[in-house]
Amino acid sequence: MYGAIEGGGTKFVCAVAEAPDRILDRVTVPTSDPHTTLAECVQYFAAAETTHGPIAAFGFGCFGPIELALEAPGFGQLLATPKPGWSGIDVLAPLRSKFAAPIALDVDVGVAALAEWRLGAGRGARSLAYVTVGTGIGGAVVPQDRARGRLMHAEMGHLPTARDPRDAGFAGVCPFHGGCIEGLASGPAIRARWGSDLAALPADHAGRSIIAGYLGQLAASIALFESVERIVFGGGVMANGELVPLVTAAMLDYLNGYLPALADRGRAEGYVCTPALGRDSGIVGAVLLAAQASRETST
Repeated sequence: MYGAIEGGGTKFVCAVAEAPDRILDRVTVPTSDPHTTLAECVQYFAAAETTHGPIAAFGFGCFGPIELALEAPGFGQLLATPKPGWSGIDVLAPLRSKFAAPIALDVDVGVAALAEWRLGAGRGARSLAYVTVGTGIGGAVVPQDRARGRLMHAEMGHLPTARDPRDAGFAGVCPFHGGCIEGLASGPAIRARWGSDLAALPADHAGRSIIAGYLGQLAASIALFESVERIVFGGGVMANGELVPLVTAAMLDYLNGYLPALADRGRAEGYVCTPALGRDSGIVGAVLLAAQASRETST
């Protein structure tokens, strides 16, 4: 049996599973202070072992930025995160103090990308980028080039972006960069401007095209830099899928025919899409990560 955690900015989802398609039980824990949140996760898994049996390995997809280098002294520690009270926290320590099972760690978007590539919208694609647009904005690419040295995991949400002239008066909500992608197009940025979620705005509200424009620039940057075969946009802001055609159009406008594979709307059909696994992408990816850790430990 595997333990899986999807740790996000607003909630942690914990689950036990026999396989990615056989989740036995799950619980949602609000993301409050680190001690309370992580303690509730540990308590859940302790009770789950009593009911379902021993946990062979854990897969943990956590919001970032977080230290992922196994050889680093701070492996498992959150870095300078916008989430108040969480910077410097070792998210693995509470699990390690209670369980002897191996723990595989990645960012939350990393495990979601893995799940969509293996089992969801990325089936048949040789490479995929997953972008979540919610409390924050983050992205990951699979497969990863593990031979390449990295400063840290990707932080796509903090890329700069060209401002929409209609949005010039908004400073952005990112405490580090103000008007980066996350500062302009995340859920909190949308609510700070217009006082509601994007889905609640009138159908003809300019906010939709403004946000789609920023996300389209991000999609174009990913296509140009990572050259992936598919981009999956998940998260609460993208939940109903209505932004996908607008994001695709904005991406194509920005590319202006430069990439032959995305030269027109016909060729770009389906290139930008929503998760096939829906809200389960993260937790299914965490199960996949746990299964991989279990195999590596047993060989």
